[in-house]
Amino acid sequence: MKGRVVQHTEGEANTSEARAEWAAREDHGPTRDLLNRDAEAFLHQSLSSPCVATIARAEGIWIEDTAGRRFMDFHGNSVHHIGYGHPRLVEAVKAQMDALPFSPRRFTNAVSVELAERLGKLAPGDLSKVLFTTGGSDANEVALKIARAATGRFKTLSFWDAFHGAGFGSASVGGEATFRSHIAGPLMPGTEHVAPFHCYRCAYGHPGPEACGLACAKMVEYVLAREGDVAAVIAEPMRAVPVVPPPGYWRAVREACNRHGALLIMDEIPTGLGKTGRMFAFDHDGIVPDIVTLGKALGGGMLPLAAVIARRDLDVCGEFAIGHYTHEKNPVTARAALTTLDIIEDEGLVERADKLGRAAMDRLHESLGGHARVGDIRGRGLMFGVEMVKDRDTRETDHATAEKIYYACLERGLSFKISAGSVLTLSPPLTIPEDDLDRALSIVEDAIREVTA
Repeated sequence: MKGRVVQHTEGEANTSEARAEWAAREDHGPTRDLLNRDAEAFLHQSLSSPCVATIARAEGIWIEDTAGRRFMDFHGNSVHHIGYGHPRLVEAVKAQMDALPFSPRRFTNAVSVELAERLGKLAPGDLSKVLFTTGGSDANEVALKIARAATGRFKTLSFWDAFHGAGFGSASVGGEATFRSHIAGPLMPGTEHVAPFHCYRCAYGHPGPEACGLACAKMVEYVLAREGDVAAVIAEPMRAVPVVPPPGYWRAVREACNRHGALLIMDEIPTGLGKTGRMFAFDHDGIVPDIVTLGKALGGGMLPLAAVIARRDLDVCGEFAIGHYTHEKNPVTARAALTTLDIIEDEGLVERADKLGRAAMDRLHESLGGHARVGDIRGRGLMFGVEMVKDRDTRETDHATAEKIYYACLERGLSFKISAGSVLTLSPPLTIPEDDLDRALSIVEDAIREVTA
């Protein structure tokens, strides 16, 4: 397997000793063969090639590989809010496949209409017009098309480090180098960027996140005023790395958009549907955007589905196509989403995420808050992270140690993602039993202490 490049932490090639040691221990023949077949069959790309392990089963919070090893999945690509294979979802999808498996374009069906109505009622304010896509990147591109049509403008304002998808439009407004730096030629024109709300770590010497965060909000207004013709600001209400905005940040941005005629698009694809302890992450900040995009968990961790929810007066694209997807009104994916929403509501998962998340953050602050190699402990609900640093005073991030901790946890049966190269990002299902959450936190705490000893 020539030219294999491994990358499992955002923005960095993963050719580490820790990864090599993990791979060297892979002596289960069928698992090793499947990994080799995967590496030969698929085009390689950053962040997913080659794979670190295999998967044979997924149920609840657990994934199991072909060697029979089980891992609590605290990553799940943000799709597994209700866990894997929720029995109620499996039953509903099977029944829908028997009743109506597909709906061609220009035909409608009751289940898709019901889902659109449900999302319109779920969203706040006048957010009530819906369009479905098969993925979050497409949903964001639809939102950008609506903004252009509604405002007659083409420019956008977004944030460095943000992620909005891998398509040309979504990568253009995104700010992660991984999705921008290797595209030959220009990206989409008019995509202006400003510093994100967590730039208090930059070299400008701001005294803290609140002071700098609001300074960055003023930069949004500055650019809106100077450009004068921005169609939309598109942003993640809370970064999934994770980073929480400072108090008042989004209210300031919302007001700036109002003053300068720009729409505000909130990308809730990883954070929506209760992950942060509110149905929408922007609910924490007391604002209502003009357009919201949802995805990932909307399909219940089973089927691909995303949605755009816009203000009713933004329904201005009837004379041309802004999505026109083959599976735009697929009744099976719509049934999966409706059932997922039912499960979230009936099992009180939004409130549960808030309760468990607060308890987990309190525990991590108590157990690791004074650790010499731990920087930020941050997050909301069941999306939180522990940043590894070389020194608490300089806050220089420690990628190598974070990766060693990751593999130590994987060895103990816990899988998660490393974000920004050094943040142990923990995002369990909203259905996780409390004792499993406690056990996972113990694994992280023990691994940090052992690796940094």
